[in-house]
Amino acid sequence: MQPTRVRLSRKKGWKLPPNTVSVARPGRWGNPFSVVPDATPGTPVGTRYTAMPSVAEAVAAFRRWLEEDPTGRRLAAEARAALRGKNLACWCPLDGPCHAEVLLDVANRSV
Repeated sequence: MQPTRVRLSRKKGWKLPPNTVSVARPGRWGNPFSVVPDATPGTPVGTRYTAMPSVAEAVAAFRRWLEEDPTGRRLAAEARAALRGKNLACWCPLDGPCHAEVLLDVANRSV
């Protein structure tokens, strides 16, 4: 069965399904690009994040970072080893863009 994206929930009794890893922030797999519509794209947000104007642009920046930046490429290699075959959970709505989709692609594509 193909790994899928799962939406995290705070509902009473909800548990992370088996074979599922949370990729939400904060954490190793969280997207370092944060949606801050009023900030100039690329502006630092605190010490850990970079501003982007929309979710779609934050997800696209995350993909570029994994493919082009040395630190991002290292994380992509770690994702292939640690996340292959796992479902990935984040807070994003399932019908919109999410960096978990990028991680699913990176972790499960044929090399």
